[in-house]
Amino acid sequence: MAPSIHFHTILNDFAPIAPLVVASIVLFARKTLPAQDLNEFIAWLRANPDRASAGVGTLGMRLLTMSFRMNTNTRFALVPYRGAAPALQDLAGGQIDFCFNTPEQLQLVRSGSIKAYAATGDMRLSVAPDIPTFAEAGLPLFFSLWFGLFAPKRIPRQIIVTLNTAVREALAEPEVRGRLADLGYEFFPPEQQSPETLGTMVRAGAEKWWPIIKELGIKPE
Repeated sequence: MAPSIHFHTILNDFAPIAPLVVASIVLFARKTLPAQDLNEFIAWLRANPDRASAGVGTLGMRLLTMSFRMNTNTRFALVPYRGAAPALQDLAGGQIDFCFNTPEQLQLVRSGSIKAYAATGDMRLSVAPDIPTFAEAGLPLFFSLWFGLFAPKRIPRQIIVTLNTAVREALAEPEVRGRLADLGYEFFPPEQQSPETLGTMVRAGAEKWWPIIKELGIKPE
């Protein structure tokens, strides 16, 4: 789901075209952190309350970070960023301690700039099978980030059909699929690449996350 976008804006102002790709989210940390795995990291956070810092860019990553904080009974500061790039830059430089981000940032792990502790999916990432899931470590933290194509609300139905067909064809191209798969993204089955599926996903996301966003007082930044 994509809580980084205002649900009500999507539901009221945009027409769904097609879901594109979906990805689990990875917990990244600065390479100098002493913890070697997720459980050691949580223990380190508990032993150092209010001393650690987490970078958050989109509203979705902030929501996930706060969910992690509540589920682990830990305390740490949230440092807001305008997107993933500056947060990852500061993480690699040691200015912050950890952040959640997409699997495409695994290149920084492979280069030794940062480390990765766990992924939020129900299965290990195909591009990084050595990274365990949160569930494997005993923490049922499930979260996925999806991308979809939308158009203005009053767009003619025939244009929606034409765009949907173009999306399906593009996502079937081996070169496109290979590139996105290398970045850690997964694809929706062909029968789910429809406007109806995307609309259902938005409504389900709103029902699940909007009450939590309101309860936590989270606002877009």
